[in-house]
Amino acid sequence: MLKNYDGWVRGCLIFLAACVLPTIVMAAGTDVHVLGIVAAIDEKHIEVKTAKGPTLSVLLSKQVKFKNKSNSKSNDPPVVGDRVIIEATKDDKTKKMSATVVHYSPVKTASPPQ
Repeated sequence: MLKNYDGWVRGCLIFLAACVLPTIVMAAGTDVHVLGIVAAIDEKHIEVKTAKGPTLSVLLSKQVKFKNKSNSKSNDPPVVGDRVIIEATKDDKTKKMSATVVHYSPVKTASPPQ
């Protein structure tokens, strides 16, 4: 009877750890999405004009992945005017957002009349 009880307790402890661990990890940073139009961009940050009005600044690092919707092989960053969806983490202490993935659609430029 004791062997069955030990297995049950061990199973409960593993289940409890599996439930609590993600909560602890998420406390370190919060995942956020930023949607809008690129207002400015350089090597260290990107500014996005959101539909609700404010312009948000998101930090960029060398680990950021840029994903162009119209060219999946491209690793180039977006340019001013492109539509973006940025996957980022927000540091609870500094309140700064750091991008992990930047999805974007390039602005379609009108072809010159011929």
